[in-house]
Amino acid sequence: MTREEIIEGLKTNYGVEFTAPDVRAFCVMNDIAYQTVTKKLEQFKVGRGKWNLEVTQKVVRDIENSFNAPAVTPIVQQNLIPDPDNTFVKFGPFADIKKIIQSKLFYPAFITGLSGNGKTFSVEQACSQLKRELIRVNITIETDEDDLIGGFRLVDGATVWHDGPVIQALNRGAVLLLDEIDLASNKILCLQSILEGNGVFLKKIGKFVRPANGFNVIATANTKGKGSDDGRFIGTNVLNEAFLERFPVTFEQDYPAPSIENKILKNVADSLKVKDIEFCKRLVDWGDIIRKTFYDGGIEEIISTRRLVHILRAYSIFNDKAKAIKVCVNRFDEETKQSFLELYDKVDADFELPTDEEVV
Repeated sequence: MTREEIIEGLKTNYGVEFTAPDVRAFCVMNDIAYQTVTKKLEQFKVGRGKWNLEVTQKVVRDIENSFNAPAVTPIVQQNLIPDPDNTFVKFGPFADIKKIIQSKLFYPAFITGLSGNGKTFSVEQACSQLKRELIRVNITIETDEDDLIGGFRLVDGATVWHDGPVIQALNRGAVLLLDEIDLASNKILCLQSILEGNGVFLKKIGKFVRPANGFNVIATANTKGKGSDDGRFIGTNVLNEAFLERFPVTFEQDYPAPSIENKILKNVADSLKVKDIEFCKRLVDWGDIIRKTFYDGGIEEIISTRRLVHILRAYSIFNDKAKAIKVCVNRFDEETKQSFLELYDKVDADFELPTDEEVV
């Protein structure tokens, strides 16, 4: 048998990884000497009586000699505790999320809610207050095992294993934040064992990584992992039921109450040196009316807390209410944009509805 036939035969019968008993069985079935086969497999040997067709001897030597060679700034030298933000105001499930993180128990949590209501921000600030390291991963449809767990990277001509963010979080006992988890494909299932608190076996380098004390997983999403029926969150997917079952608790986060949102905008205004506190209150009233209309089915769009902050920042730049509001609602269709502007005109007596000529 040729070398290629031997490799193909072993791969067909035993997969890319196999051991000495597998090779001996293959030799008996094909009436070929054991030494003849093992000699042709030398470059794939990864240990005593172990072979992996995806890992060559060069890769093994690179791992042994260069495993700790830095491809980028070593994460161990980085401070992963989020910075405190003076604009933050706690609301919703923040206290519960903070208690889970503070306990240092492995207890995955799922946070769901409409866009721009502070889900991710609240987790970051909980970790900041508790001086806990946080590793945030923004999930997309393309996110796969290599992005999450890690893989081989070329560094200075050598092939080096590079830990992904999940392994970094496991090793450091950090909080792993999976942001926008409902955008993921079934490739996210590589996290199944990790979501059980059991660590993960890195099959490509033969290493088992156990979670350090304090490691936990928190996921955020606009949906509950069942897709978006109304099409508002296009691109979200129906997540595997077994995957969702590995999150013991789910928190539903709404937009903050007007009193809380007013505090948020005042804090942002202070940070921007904006003195018009009345503008903050008018924005909150405007946003609250729009949301109530949205929940009643009267409109199909909503003004998020994030967008109110955008408007306030635009106001600090342009020093013009009309321009600040208009440029921040231009993202909506013409009819919705106009209705939002007309509504604000009714909320704020000092506001003059802009014309296209006035705002460029």
